[in-house]
Amino acid sequence: MAVKKGNLSIDSENIFPIIKKWVYSDHDIFVREMVSNGCDAITKLKKLDMMGEYELPEGYKPKIEVIVSPEDKTMKFIDNGLGMTADEVEEYITQIAFSGATQFLEKYKDKTTEDDMIGHFGLGFYSAFMVADEVQIDTLSYKEGAVPVHWASQGGTEYEMQDGSKTTVGTEITLFLNEDSLAFANEYRAREVLEKYCSFMPVEIFLSKANAEPEYETINEEDLLDTDTVIEHIEEAPAADDSSAGSSSSDNSGEKSEKAEPKKKVKIVKRPVPINDIHPLWGKNPSECTKEEYIDFYRKVFMDYKEPLFWIHLNMDYPFNLKGILYFPKINTEYESIEGTIKLYNNQVFIADNIKEVIPEFLMVLKGVIDCPDLPLNVSRSALQNDGFVNKVADYISKKVADKLTGMFKTDRENYEKYWDDISPFIKFGCLKDEKFGEKMKDSMIYKNLDHKYLTLDDIIKESKGETEADGETAEGASDGEKTDSTAPQTGSGSGDAQTDDKTSDASEKEEEKTSIYYVTDEVQQSQYINMFKSQGQDAIILTHNIDSAFVTYLEQKHPDIQFLRIDADVHESLKDEVAEDEKESFQKTADSLVEIFRKELGNDKLNVKVEKLKDDKVASMAVLSEQERRMAEMMKMYGMGGMDPSMFGSQATLVLNANHPLVQFLVEHKRSKNVPIICKQLYDLAMLAHKPLSPEEMTAFVQRSNEIMMLLTK
Repeated sequence: MAVKKGNLSIDSENIFPIIKKWVYSDHDIFVREMVSNGCDAITKLKKLDMMGEYELPEGYKPKIEVIVSPEDKTMKFIDNGLGMTADEVEEYITQIAFSGATQFLEKYKDKTTEDDMIGHFGLGFYSAFMVADEVQIDTLSYKEGAVPVHWASQGGTEYEMQDGSKTTVGTEITLFLNEDSLAFANEYRAREVLEKYCSFMPVEIFLSKANAEPEYETINEEDLLDTDTVIEHIEEAPAADDSSAGSSSSDNSGEKSEKAEPKKKVKIVKRPVPINDIHPLWGKNPSECTKEEYIDFYRKVFMDYKEPLFWIHLNMDYPFNLKGILYFPKINTEYESIEGTIKLYNNQVFIADNIKEVIPEFLMVLKGVIDCPDLPLNVSRSALQNDGFVNKVADYISKKVADKLTGMFKTDRENYEKYWDDISPFIKFGCLKDEKFGEKMKDSMIYKNLDHKYLTLDDIIKESKGETEADGETAEGASDGEKTDSTAPQTGSGSGDAQTDDKTSDASEKEEEKTSIYYVTDEVQQSQYINMFKSQGQDAIILTHNIDSAFVTYLEQKHPDIQFLRIDADVHESLKDEVAEDEKESFQKTADSLVEIFRKELGNDKLNVKVEKLKDDKVASMAVLSEQERRMAEMMKMYGMGGMDPSMFGSQATLVLNANHPLVQFLVEHKRSKNVPIICKQLYDLAMLAHKPLSPEEMTAFVQRSNEIMMLLTK
């Protein structure tokens, strides 16, 4: 064939600079495109063999070789696929964006299955010009009588094509790297990029350095293969303590056995080792995979030394093809990012990390791989097109995660509880974001109680109702047949403000219809309340994560018959002693007196003060803040409304004084004592300390006052 010259056929004006600079966001992606094209060529050749249109040579082993040469500043990609004729080079290479893989499948769609077509001649090939000043192709088609072809292009807009000298079927592409891209001719850099994009491609990939010194290895003679290049045979003398058959020692009969045979070994040229695993774990049937394989795969792919909590193996053929493995990692949220890594593959070809359209937002904590040949990728295969199909994939993944979790809850409750603290924030987030996910998970959500035992919401509701009935019976026997609902939000039996108007009564009656569930947000801060609850056999659940505030509201919306109250929202009825009928008048006077004293000494005439008879006589004071007012204050803070006056919403904590405590009694009996001011201030700060952190100024005053009190003890 005479030398042929021409201009590349470009479908759209000035498309080449776009391909070269903008279609591919990462220049190293050319490696993926070159190798993908080689995989395509090999896949096509094997299918032609299956259909009887070609016979593979005996001993054929599909492979792709990548050879780097720092001296020549080149990078070669060699495959033993079906190769190309001159007409095919013209069609597939010089016509940009024409898909050879698509045409091949169309031609043979009735004869074979449509799979493993991972790349296209056309756009992918031209990614080479991002890093190369010149690209050469040497190719020989599988077709009988085919003539080898040599194609070369400098700059990517003009080419030369003529007869070549290649003698084996396949294609060799040589990239003459530009000055900015010489790093790719370095063996270590080339390996890094190949491992990034090609670790699981379906054809073995071998990397080597041109003109490198040969490396050797020694193997046992029985392991020698016909393909090995033998350097020398070696005989090693047996070890002195060799006790194998043929030992030279004498047996009991006095007969000498034969001497131990020397070990025969062979020095060979080191066998090439592929850089990729052509059978990734996600492509196997889950029943064939062991725990060790899952963990090894996780550590290899994600470089995470910690063992994952558990994993989900995805394997779907209809209505779309998707395989993969998703891992719930062990996360230390205090020291590391909680965002995971999802690697997206297309027929074992790496596409991108964390394409957020495929993974539901609440599952971005996961680490894993997803291989979905059906995903609608754009021309560079590095981003998703807008397509309803993507949403279906995300829905499927969400469903599979819910199925896995609900299955664990039913069949492996022990491990499920062990993982719960790590995964619950994301599960709760999922319930808030995805109604279908929340519906699937509703019966598998668990909550840790004060004894650190896990209960379902149904368990908690039943326990609360059971306590209500028990408390009602007790109250009936103790106070003239009047029942007390221990789970309803409580109001004080005595109050300096005597707030007993009709509106409060109506609100209480409505709230009493609901089952109240108490919860803890800080086990240290709220320890006083927890201890008081435990002493009376009451229970609460522990909700310490930031998302729990929103999740509590979500649960109340889903269950209108329940309400959540933080453990310091009010004084639970079970913690209080009844005020006898004949004591009510004197008790009210005491309460009014204490309100007056504290408002005066604390300089706050609007201070909310409530007086109760607490069963725990070790507690002198405590603070409570109604659930709704506290939530309103938190919402103000969340939305940057912190500058507003909290009193607008009544969100001021109420000081609860224990009339059974000697200190409180002292204040009533010794109103004019010089120690009254210091006692009032200390009781107030102690109550607030168990409710919320003090401000820096309040803490300074509290410490100084504590020192003063200790000095009084020395006098």
